[in-house]
Amino acid sequence: MKINIVMVEPEIPQNTGNIARTCAITGAKLHLVHPLGFDISEKAVKRSGLDYWDKLEIEEHDSLEAFLNKYRPEDNNMFFATTKGKTKYTDMDYSEMEEVFVLYGKETKGLPEWLLKRYLNSKTIRIPMLPTLRSLNLSNSVAIITYEILRQNGFRDLQGVSNYFDN
Repeated sequence: MKINIVMVEPEIPQNTGNIARTCAITGAKLHLVHPLGFDISEKAVKRSGLDYWDKLEIEEHDSLEAFLNKYRPEDNNMFFATTKGKTKYTDMDYSEMEEVFVLYGKETKGLPEWLLKRYLNSKTIRIPMLPTLRSLNLSNSVAIITYEILRQNGFRDLQGVSNYFDN
């Protein structure tokens, strides 16, 4: 199972750093779709990712259109995470998929409306939350959905039990 986390125009370097760390520790590939709201070399991004940057697979894209042309939603298992989604992220069956792409929008606006409207009924997923609050932190949302995909695949290739006390 290959997981692709796609950040569309992220704005907050600390979120991207935390997401990069989640990707590194789970083996997910991180896609950064420009424009970014910060310089990728900013200290805040590096600090959040700690010493995992060299263990991270990153692909950058000049625009959302460039990403969608390279990885067409119709040809890939692609999901759009949004508070406007029609399906709970846990209701999707990721267990038979060899590769999954999950797109997340920028912190202040989410994914573009034209994209959501195109795939609203078939490829949008959401995390349940109280209707009176806006949304979870972006890096928390990425972690929740990533670990659900991993759980459905039996946490394959991940260490399930610590061997800390075996030494």
